[in-house]
This record gives sequence, structure tokens and C-alpha cells, in this order.
Amino acid sequence: MRANIIRRFMLGAAAVAALGLALPTPPAQAQAKDATDYPTRPIRVVVPFAAGGGNDIFARLVGQRAQEILGQPLVIENRPGAGGRPAAEWVTNQEHDGYTLFVGASGVMSIAAAAYPKLAYHPTKSFVPLSMIADFPLIVVVAPNSPAKNVKELVDLAKKHPEKANYASTSPAFIIASELLKLESGMPGTMIPYKSSSQMVLSVAAGETMLAISDGPPAIPQIQAGKVRAIAVTGDERSAQLPDVPSMKEAGFPGVNTRLWSGFFAPAKTPPAVVAKLADAFSRAIKDPKVNKRLQEMAVNPGGGSSDEFRAMIDKDIQGYEKVISAAKLQKYFQN
Repeated sequence: MRANIIRRFMLGAAAVAALGLALPTPPAQAQAKDATDYPTRPIRVVVPFAAGGGNDIFARLVGQRAQEILGQPLVIENRPGAGGRPAAEWVTNQEHDGYTLFVGASGVMSIAAAAYPKLAYHPTKSFVPLSMIADFPLIVVVAPNSPAKNVKELVDLAKKHPEKANYASTSPAFIIASELLKLESGMPGTMIPYKSSSQMVLSVAAGETMLAISDGPPAIPQIQAGKVRAIAVTGDERSAQLPDVPSMKEAGFPGVNTRLWSGFFAPAKTPPAVVAKLADAFSRAIKDPKVNKRLQEMAVNPGGGSSDEFRAMIDKDIQGYEKVISAAKLQKYFQN
């Protein structure tokens, strides 16, 4: 009887093939085929900050080369607000098919995961890290006519005029750097929120805020144009693009050592073959000589490593920020 059943099945399959029909494709094979064809239409890349900020500049620069590699346009969509968290959550609720991606930065990913106990997503559980675009120190900028020529003079100025002491911010990353400076120096300062780091820097140029601790892409052009003045970079070492600007360690505040990163992400259930194709495309784009040179000119260290390396770095980053937030008692700044 068993032989008869097998024979009937084989005859049925042959009849289906003779009619030019196909047997149902198992899910795994369907995914593999989709990845072979992918992408067949434009890919949306969500940036959780307003146009003109560092992450937006990164996305457009690397995206231009990546779309040449992938053969489909990468459409940048800016969704600013609340430090980028609503945009991140929104992306996790879209189809996990490789056609909606996310540009995540330290503030909205690792710092948010460490700071917000009720965060609706997780950087390495709700997303697949594809490739880090760059990591970088931050730059302390003041207005060109500010009497503060260095960090010590800035601290003294804020203490002398506490009613005018404020700083610009757009995400938890910049809050942490600024609050670490306040913690180490004893200076006062109220946080003034903006939608992008470009707006942060412009607020300093316009005299709306006393200082900003910003990423390089929006700050460097304003520094070069004389619209703001750089007085320090976070961390232990000077920036190659700003060789005359002292590090925070040299300025006497070694604890202000915040170093940030930015990278590309896909929603967690994106098919593995699609993830591999995207990760390869972004890594190649970041390592492209022209793109790499432009990134370095923005005072950042280009990335382009593997997805696994990026994931491991983020998980380690979260643990480090949990310690910083606890030690500096910064929980009050991160209420859900």
C-alpha cells in the first residue's frame, strides 16, 4: 500500500510539471528568491532628526553610493521629534521586508536603551544592525563673540551669569555630554531642545544658547565659516580636522569623554539574505574612497565593519551608558 501511495504522488507531481504548473514554494526558498531579486523598488530610509543634522548628512552621503550598488533609489524620510524615539518605534511597526530602513544614532539607540526603562524598542532585538557609518567625538562650540576662549572661561561665564546659562540639545547623547560637563565643572545650565544638531549649532551662532556640544557634520562648516567657535572636543585626543582645538582632557575635564556613532539598521525580522545584501552594500559604500574621504573631512572616523561587529559594539555601549547615567544621576532627564 505504501508503494502505491508513493507512486500516486510521483505521478501527480509529474502531471503538475507537464501542465507547466509549480508546486508551492516552501517559505525558506521563497525568501531566498526574494533576496535574489531584492530590491525591486525604492527603499525608504528613515532619519529620526530634521534635515541638515549629522545623521541626515551621513544618510544622504552614504545613501547616494549605496543606491548605485543596490540599483534602486534610497529615499530619505526625516521624522524628527522626541530625540528620535517615535521614529524608531514607527520603523519597527513597518513591514520587515527590507524596504524601510533606519539611520540610528547613539542617542536614539544605545543611550535610549540605557536611559528609558519603558522604551518600546531595543537596538539589537527590535533591529538588525547593518553597518556603522562612523564614530566620532563631539565639539564644544560657542558664539564667535563669546568672551569664553576655553572651557574654563566658559564655566566661569556660566557661573557668573546663571540666568543666561543654557545649552542646546537634540537627543539624549548631547544631554549626557553637556550634563557630564556640568557635573565635572559645577557650572549651571538649562537644556534647550532642538530638532536637529544643525539647529543646535545655529542657535549658538544666533546667541539663543550659550553653548552646544555637537557632532562634526553640522558644526565643522559653521566653524570654518566663523559662525561659531570651537573650544574643545570630547575625549582624550584632539581631532585631526581641528588640530588647534584642545581635547577635554587637555582642558581639565577628562570625564567629558562622550564618543558617539551612527549607523544603518533594518527591522528585526527582515529576511537574513536581504540583511546580508544590505549590510554588504552599506559597508562597500562607506569604504568607497570618495565617501570615506568626505566622512573624514567631517571630523569622524568612518566605519563600514560587519553587522556582527556593529551589534557587539552596541550591546557593550548600552552597558557603558547604564553606568554613566547611574553614576552621574542623570535619570531625571530621561522620563518616558
